[in-house]
Amino acid sequence: MELKKVLVTGATGSIGEAIVKEYAQNGYFVYVHYNSNKEKAQNILDSIEHGELITFNMQDKTSIKSALEDLSVDVLVNNAGIIKDNLFFFMEDDEWESVINTNLTGLYYITKMISKNMMMNKQGSIVNVASISGISGNSGQANYSASKGGVISLTKTLAIELGRYNIRVNALAPGIIESEMIEDIPNKKELKKAIPLKRFGKVEEVAKCAYFIGHDATYVSGEVLNISGAMVR
Repeated sequence: MELKKVLVTGATGSIGEAIVKEYAQNGYFVYVHYNSNKEKAQNILDSIEHGELITFNMQDKTSIKSALEDLSVDVLVNNAGIIKDNLFFFMEDDEWESVINTNLTGLYYITKMISKNMMMNKQGSIVNVASISGISGNSGQANYSASKGGVISLTKTLAIELGRYNIRVNALAPGIIESEMIEDIPNKKELKKAIPLKRFGKVEEVAKCAYFIGHDATYVSGEVLNISGAMVR
């Protein structure tokens, strides 16, 4: 029996690694994407039973198209993303452009390549990792919020356009998750008080949601699953 296949972008980050392991534990062949951290990607690959490394630069459409030209998967998890926080007035052009290009434009090129084969196969599932910042906005994250808001709107549009091909498209909106992305966040104790569950999320909790909405939730499409402990409602 042929294994189902999933591509997880940004697999070397904490959330990406957890998603890789969640799908692998459920019998998937996992394409483990990395850009520069090949050693970490190899370690992740060595920890699962079935998989393969795949590399491309999220900000280089030629690199993306070359890597994904012939790739066919059952599930695409668009997880790769970066943050470059700054107040809008002080934000440098590069801080805006690199975040938009990685989080939104890169996702566009990847999804366009992968969805082509999904349309031919008349089946597929796409999971876009957005953020609660894309729902509610966040001070100091004009670039990140704009990119993730765009991901959410793109998700809803693609769910409409691709539904006729039996392709589901959904998004995750994680809140504050224990990962490398929050290492430098100040006032963590105060932040936890603003979360009704009084704690930050775990990467494994996001990964379980990524598997549920990507694999199990076969009649769910166009949805944004809020994973924030009721921080955003």
